[in-house]
Order: sequence, then C-alpha cells, then structure tokens
Amino acid sequence: MSAPETAAPSLAETKIDVLGYGLAFAGAALFSTKGVFIKLAFAQGVSVEATLALRMMMALPIYLVILAILLLRNEKLRGMMTPGRLIGAMGVGALGYYLSSYLDFAGLAFVSAQYERLVLFTYPFFVLLFGVWFFGDRMNWKLVPAMLVSYSGLMVIFAWNLSVQPDGLVIGTLLVLGSALTFAFYQHLAKRQMLVLGTMLFTCVGMSTAAILAIGQSLVVDGPSTYASFTPNIWAIGLMLGIFGTVLPSFLLNGGIARIGARATSSTASFGPIVTIVLAVAVLGEAFTWVHALGTSLVLLGSWLFARIDRQSRSRSK
Repeated sequence: MSAPETAAPSLAETKIDVLGYGLAFAGAALFSTKGVFIKLAFAQGVSVEATLALRMMMALPIYLVILAILLLRNEKLRGMMTPGRLIGAMGVGALGYYLSSYLDFAGLAFVSAQYERLVLFTYPFFVLLFGVWFFGDRMNWKLVPAMLVSYSGLMVIFAWNLSVQPDGLVIGTLLVLGSALTFAFYQHLAKRQMLVLGTMLFTCVGMSTAAILAIGQSLVVDGPSTYASFTPNIWAIGLMLGIFGTVLPSFLLNGGIARIGARATSSTASFGPIVTIVLAVAVLGEAFTWVHALGTSLVLLGSWLFARIDRQSRSRSK
C-alpha cells in the first residue's frame, strides 16, 4: 500500500497546467489573426507605420484604463512602481511589442501572411537557445532534430516562393526572422518582469510604452493629416487588429508565460499557423498548394516533436 501512496504526489506534480496551456493556446490563436488584418490594411493603401499605429491607437486606451484601475485599487501595486522597475517594464515592452511588431509588420509588406506566420513560428527555438546562452538553461540536444524538421519545412516553402515570386522574399524573411528573434528574447525578460510586477501590471505598462512609440513614429513618418483621410473600413480594420490581434492575446499570452514559463508557452504556438493559413486562404485568397501543405506539415511536425520532447524532459527532471 505504501508504493501507491508515495507515487500519487509525483504524478500530481507532473500534471499539465491546463489553464496555463489554455491561455497560451488562445493567445497564439488570436495573435495569428494579426497578419490577415495587416494585409487587409495594406490593401487599403495604409503604410507599415500607420498600420502599426492604428493597432496601438485602438489598444492604448484599454491598457491605460486597466492600468489606472489596477493602481487605484491596489496600494501595493503603486508601491511596486519604482523608477527602476518602471523603466525595466517599459524597455521590455518596447522590445517585445514595438520593435518585434514593427519588424513583423515590415516583413508582411514583402511576404504572404501564411509564410510570415511560419517564419515567426521559429521563435520557440530561439527561446531555447537564448535560455541556454543568456539565462542559464540547460541545452537539450534531443530537441535539435525537431528544430531541423521545422526548418526543413520552411526551406521547402522558401524555395517554392523563390521560384514563383522572388521579389522581396529575402528581405521579408529576414525582417520576420528578426521579429522572431526579438520576441524570443522578450519572452525571457518578460517572465522576470512578471514575477515582480504581476502579469496585468507588466502587460499594461509594456504595451502602453510600445503604443506610444508606434504612434509617435507614425506621426513623424506619415503626418497627422494621414489619419483624416482614413475610411471607416480602415478604422474598422484597426479596431479588429487592436482588440483581437493585440489586447486579448497579449493578456492571454502573458498569463500563459506567468503560469508555465517562456519555453512551454512558446511550444504551444503550433496552433497559430493553422489559424493564419485558414484565414489567409479564405479572406485574402492566398494560394495553398501541395508545396505549402508539405512545408506546413513539416513545420508543425517539428514543433509538435519539440513540445513533446521538451515536456517529457522537464517532467523527468522534476
């Protein structure tokens, strides 16, 4: 009788955090709608800078209201907002939600929404590598074959695009890859910020900072008069991008990071490309050939293997 009784706690310890993974999956799915909304804005003649600013204009009031409520209702949170912590949260937010977003938006001007999502989808591998290089994580060499499977899928689609529509493909790929790199680094830094400030407070501070930077950039590049010429349809796209492509997924994803960590959260992103592909084909009319199917399958297979091996390794180490 003693063996089952001692075994029960260890089984409980290795149970999957359903809420944490659920938050991460929901955040990944909503973030994946972003590329479609951006492409719709580009089709209306909106610049990269103005599209990013539109997204943030719609999101900023919500973050500021939530931030005000948090600080007014919780004296402890007000005490935590020291200059050093505030600057840290602002810097991490600028990295993850301004710089990373701008690189992603700029890349989408050159590549399809489907391909953008698959390239951005490589960020879990960078989360792993940055964790080893900069944050003291152990390298799990069993994950390398899974990474190679995913990258082989990307190369299949890259080669097809290079033969069919090569213009801007390399620069677009590099820009989106830069977005994946910065977002992966952000995830590690954000985890540490949230341990101090909490998910809600950090998200509001970080996103508000990114929003102000993006809006300021567009006012300099595009000029205030640009927004007076926007049609109701453009403003509607901006609203959808701000709410469903920014506010909701930012809280969901950060909630997932806070519960299950950066590496586990990044491994749940496999659902994202599927959402993007369905929407890109249905809404944008993008092509989906057998080459896309093969490449996408390899990318998703590699991600699934990556998540499975990583989860098994972490369970054994407990």
